[in-house]
Amino acid sequence: MTPPQSPTSTSLARRTVLAAGGAGSVAIAAGSGALPAAQAARARHDVFAHGVASGDPLPRAVLIWTRVTPTRAATPGSGKGPRLGVRWEVATDRRFRDVVRRGRFVTSAARDHTVKLDVRGLRPATTYYYRFTARGQRSPVGTTRTAPAKRATPANLRFGVVSCANLQAGWFSAYRLLAERDDLHAVLHLGDYLYEYAPGQYGMGQDNVDVRAHDPAREMVSLSDYRRRHAQYKTDPDLQALHARYAWIVTWDDHEVTNDQWRKNAENHDDSEGDYLKRRARAHRAYDEWMPVRMDGTASLGDGARLYRRLRFGDLAEISMLDLRTYRSQQVATPVVDAEVNDPLRTITGNRQMEWLKDSLTRGDHAPQWKVIGNPVMIAPVTFADLPNELIDPVNNVTGLLPQDGAPYNVDQWDGYTADRREVFAHIRDHQVKDVVFVTGDIHSGWACDLPLDTSAYPVLGDSVGVELVCSSVTSNNLKDITGQPALTPVVEAAIQANNRHIKYLNFDDHGFSVLDITAERTQMDWFVIGARDDKQTTATHDASFETLAGTSTVRRVATPVGDR
Repeated sequence: MTPPQSPTSTSLARRTVLAAGGAGSVAIAAGSGALPAAQAARARHDVFAHGVASGDPLPRAVLIWTRVTPTRAATPGSGKGPRLGVRWEVATDRRFRDVVRRGRFVTSAARDHTVKLDVRGLRPATTYYYRFTARGQRSPVGTTRTAPAKRATPANLRFGVVSCANLQAGWFSAYRLLAERDDLHAVLHLGDYLYEYAPGQYGMGQDNVDVRAHDPAREMVSLSDYRRRHAQYKTDPDLQALHARYAWIVTWDDHEVTNDQWRKNAENHDDSEGDYLKRRARAHRAYDEWMPVRMDGTASLGDGARLYRRLRFGDLAEISMLDLRTYRSQQVATPVVDAEVNDPLRTITGNRQMEWLKDSLTRGDHAPQWKVIGNPVMIAPVTFADLPNELIDPVNNVTGLLPQDGAPYNVDQWDGYTADRREVFAHIRDHQVKDVVFVTGDIHSGWACDLPLDTSAYPVLGDSVGVELVCSSVTSNNLKDITGQPALTPVVEAAIQANNRHIKYLNFDDHGFSVLDITAERTQMDWFVIGARDDKQTTATHDASFETLAGTSTVRRVATPVGDR
């Protein structure tokens, strides 16, 4: 996405961390396998300063992750520090009286002292607790949950939904508030987990104020830069709490490498920064090291960078996470007059991922009911042609690349790759696929949309092949932040919705998180908005809820969030 130019109660997640010895880690007590005193003295730095995480839950397996600091000098990205054996345990109880899996993992500077492993042989739909031990210290305790068995029919699935978390633009209150919930199965992160910019670039609001400055104090380009930036984000206590509380299911958008990237280059990359593909490979390597995700289907490093994948949750739902950066064609430069937006040779998915996506939508007689697509950029068509010219600039700062005379497309999302979108929508129609839900990030605003195959016929026929639910940003700037004029927002929202009847909800002003709840009868998204981003203790309020009933492929507003029923 193009950037602009210009005290609550103690959570269960925090109680879990405190039970393990506070926000960091604890020395093992005497009598429980403590190291000799001299060795323990050398280990008084925080070995587990970056917390713990889990991800990609399967019925009988889940990834668990941590990063160890074996010596004070072995800081992230430094390339320093010895090889180190790390013990890990997985149990069915918080006190680890019933340990079901344990082992030892050897890490080193070659992988930035990260630990990522696939714990197998677990039971479906079961909550587990995990921890690590190294250098006489224990990590915080993490909680995770395996997916239901393949043929199980869970009563519901409930996910936190987040995207676009810019550390320089505010505190991660949305993560803290999600971590305080006790009703989620996992968290979906739809991209822009971190940002590449240097301090003073792309901070909070019109003046780009750095609520806290990025480390390193430069745009990340080298492998060391990417590692340090991942490390900085994972020292945030709210991010640590949410990782420790739930398994995450993630994909990337552009800022995990650099802004508006495509297959061979990016808007925010120039010759002074070296070869773009090498830069991307470094970013992907750091992502693989630092994120609880299976890339190329494994927890191993260096075996590939394929991120698109499916996770099944019994007969109720399957989540297909897309990668819409690595394989895409370059964005067009002049969307109003450039017929390339309709060129069938241009792609946002790449050919192989397109076939994989269509297969995800039509999986045969035993396909799960709900086809949930984790979608990094919006797929709903959005026409801006009748938006007043004086409003184009502020909308452009939030949503993408729009020329001054209005435009039908934001060319960085599916609107710039209409042949691919038509192929997906036609596939859904031709195979009579129902219960398709695209869950999307990127655009720093909340949306609920029907997905018309033909926008011109939609106002009369109301035909829709599925729905799209878009979460707002955790901190990244939105329309009100850019313009500093809240009164503009209703005008812009009304103009967009007047030209796009399939858009049922639009909030350009607020930050926060969403909750996605799936049952056999319906799928519902609740939008929660936070107060000031620079207030560590800000709270959240419910803004809106929309549902799609099974078999309808349309959205409608409902009065209350799922937790209040």
